Amino acid sequence: MRLVNGSISHETTKARKVHSWFRAFVFSWPLIAGATAQVPRTVWDGAYSDTQATRGATLYADRCAACHADDLSGIDQAAPLVGADFLNAWNDQTVNDLFERIRISMPADQPGSLNRTQVADAVAFLLKTNGFPAGATDVPTAADDLKALKILAKKP
Repeated sequence: MRLVNGSISHETTKARKVHSWFRAFVFSWPLIAGATAQVPRTVWDGAYSDTQATRGATLYADRCAACHADDLSGIDQAAPLVGADFLNAWNDQTVNDLFERIRISMPADQPGSLNRTQVADAVAFLLKTNGFPAGATDVPTAADDLKALKILAKKP
């Protein structure tokens, strides 16, 4: 500390406060940055493009509607793909979970016959039909990207 006329210099005290704040900021920045980098994306963030959903609608009409109905309400054993039942079934799961279910088991008469782009297009159509907003990019086809995207029935 520096004494000026018998008292502590205000400049020294002010400099210490600034230095302490700066040190705290610099050392905590990686924690703050890491916390924001970990925020998961959801389907409410615009997970598909309108163009992709349009491609998905065409694919759905050709390959899915025979079992799941034109209005996605489901027929017999084929589950509904729109509404509360669908949203409750997939709530808090990743888009990868839905993607893989479609990729591996659909269409029922030719399971596994859709390529990854077609599955992504179908997922985009399902998201649009269930009222999730469109964004600027397509539903990805890479598993790591799909795992980082959560389905939430209600907007956070």
